[in-house]
Amino acid sequence: MTDTSRIFAGMAALSLLVCPARLAIAQTDHDHHVTEPAPKAGATQSSRERYVIEARRADTPPNIDGILDDLAWESAPLVNQFVQQEPKIGEPSTERTEVRLLYDSGHIYIGVHAFDSEPTGVVATEQRRDADRLLDEDNFQVILDTFNDSRNGYMFVTTPLGAKLEQQISEEGENSGRGTNSNINRNWDGIWETAARITEDGWTAEISIPTSTLRFSNSETQSWGINFMRSVTRKHEIAYWAPIPKPYTLMRVSGAGALGGLQRLSQGLDLKLKPFVVSGLRSQRSAGSRSALRSHPYNIGFDAKYGVTSGLNLDLSYNTDFAQVEADEQQVNLTRFSLLFPEKRDFFLENAGMFNMGTGTAFSSTPAETDLLFTRRIGLSETGQPIPIVGGARLTGKVGQNSLAMMDIQTDPAFGKPGENFFVSRFSRDVLNRSRVGAIFINKEAVGGNARFNRTMGLDANLALSKNLQVASFVAKTATPGLEGRDMAVYGRIAYRTPAWNLWYNYLNVQDNFNPEVGFVQRRGVKVNKAYFSPTPRPGKMHIRLMEPMLVVSYITDQSDRMIGRTIHTMVGTTLDDGSFINVIYQKNLDVLDTPFEIHRDIFIPTGTYSFYNASLTYNTSPSKRFYERFSWLPQNFYGGTSMGYTAAFGMRATDALAAEIQYQRNDVKVTQGSFVADLAIFRLDYSVSPRMTFRSLTQYNSSTHDMSNSIRYNFIYRPGSDLYVVYTDLRQTGLPLSALAPSDRQLAVKFTYLLAR
Repeated sequence: MTDTSRIFAGMAALSLLVCPARLAIAQTDHDHHVTEPAPKAGATQSSRERYVIEARRADTPPNIDGILDDLAWESAPLVNQFVQQEPKIGEPSTERTEVRLLYDSGHIYIGVHAFDSEPTGVVATEQRRDADRLLDEDNFQVILDTFNDSRNGYMFVTTPLGAKLEQQISEEGENSGRGTNSNINRNWDGIWETAARITEDGWTAEISIPTSTLRFSNSETQSWGINFMRSVTRKHEIAYWAPIPKPYTLMRVSGAGALGGLQRLSQGLDLKLKPFVVSGLRSQRSAGSRSALRSHPYNIGFDAKYGVTSGLNLDLSYNTDFAQVEADEQQVNLTRFSLLFPEKRDFFLENAGMFNMGTGTAFSSTPAETDLLFTRRIGLSETGQPIPIVGGARLTGKVGQNSLAMMDIQTDPAFGKPGENFFVSRFSRDVLNRSRVGAIFINKEAVGGNARFNRTMGLDANLALSKNLQVASFVAKTATPGLEGRDMAVYGRIAYRTPAWNLWYNYLNVQDNFNPEVGFVQRRGVKVNKAYFSPTPRPGKMHIRLMEPMLVVSYITDQSDRMIGRTIHTMVGTTLDDGSFINVIYQKNLDVLDTPFEIHRDIFIPTGTYSFYNASLTYNTSPSKRFYERFSWLPQNFYGGTSMGYTAAFGMRATDALAAEIQYQRNDVKVTQGSFVADLAIFRLDYSVSPRMTFRSLTQYNSSTHDMSNSIRYNFIYRPGSDLYVVYTDLRQTGLPLSALAPSDRQLAVKFTYLLAR
């Protein structure tokens, strides 16, 4: 059987796992009303009992142009009572917000009128989709808990300029990691529409969310969780419809209100086919060569999405291509442990949280982060070079209280290695009120004469024992030829969080031969204990809005309980009333090296026991300002020597279309074995013709690798779900002798996608 036939056979088998039959939805009428958030008798009432919207069906859908002049809005249920979380918790919002909600068989419609007593003070300069700065400006957010499980949701954000940001939320965004093991999936690109206008009394926005973008239960009448949030940036005010306690954000879906009365929702055939064509030019020159090797790469393929049921989604991909993916931002690594880069490839992003099992960022300041699945191990070499993917299939979604996530991907031979097949199966079940238990199985296997394999199996539980108390754990085992025994990992976490306190304790045991080759493990053969203590006082004096003193203690041993590391981390973070932030850190470290490691080219830190400290002082101005800055000073002892670090960033929003930021980082290291300076400079330039047409330029220089890189990305969304990309990348090496010609790699790629939906 050929590799291509093998992957199509896998797709067919996967698609047959769930019957594609659909239930017919009966058509009935009902009354519509909205219940405003007025207190009711009984202190134990939940948010979904106190804050309720009864949906109204639209006979004629509104025109999504940002103007609330459609007749349909006049009869829509109205929400207009918002309560502050910041700066004065529990008090009514100082600016009136009106939200109206309609629906039809294929869409959810939301109309927003954000009144403002000083309309000229509206902060809105960013148009680029999914930009971080959108959350630092005036914005409106909505979250939909479509399975009504108080755990997961779809979150949509818009601004006075009609910019868009959307993300999938798993496990209420708690204990989120980076990369693919994150409970906040910012890189998901759902199909939806929004338009906004700045008016004489504030700003207005209209949102249309197709039901085919969402997954939900297959029932005649739907009841979802829903909540709204508005940010008034110049006042640093955050207000919610259903109030959320201060430690949390809109992602706290267990605190959302209820949206009832949705009937006759239809996703149509729920089939989306997106063919693509990629072509371009590439020029590669090796060191010392005066001529370049030129090629004309091209690719044709497709991605497909089919709603097997209203809650289950099947994704298929053939000749998978990621030419449009943004470049990684470089990092300077002064440790002996691997760095984690985020996943940005579309095929791996939707419902990525359903595959999660690991520590997330529970050990992010301690080199022990462990995730059982890290999809950058699929289709990328160890140096980040693309490995051709023949195709893949993913089945993700929810059936009742059961969540199912399956994935099968086949790669071609590359870099002297055979093609490989990757299969992942993840199952979890909701238990109690906001808890779940689950299992995962991962298989990586070479195709052809080489029968080498690697397998990972795990069980986990995430238990919300009360509103503030959470317990999480997993146990996992790997199977690798030649690495038998001592191949398990165990993790446990207990956390308690209130508006005034944040406490947790983590334990991780990674045995010597634990080897999840499709996962991410920073350190093997260790036992890690980590305790965290942080009160969150709000003095209300000296222009201080919030203080976050913190004490974190980590204790690391090897498998024989010999201490090999310890850190005592103290920090005081202070947020001022103007949104600026001051952070002071002092950390004492003890590190036992049993083997030397290379800190820089030809500079090795020898074995031994090292005791040293590191400190930092950081000041960030409010990121909502048109001109903003970030500065850090990081002095430290360093493995018997010293290290002095500096970071600085300056950014500006020149207009509502043009923004730029420059970052510079320097590490000056002096140890007995030698000295070096590591410089990293990054320059970003963003230009948005409109929310649908954007340019981004990223230029980076890294003195450690002598790399200078440029990436320019143009994206035109000519219709929802259909894109034109033009991407130019340039990588060259500097610092070589003048007599040698520096190697370089230049590529221009044009990618065209077209969405066919039924």
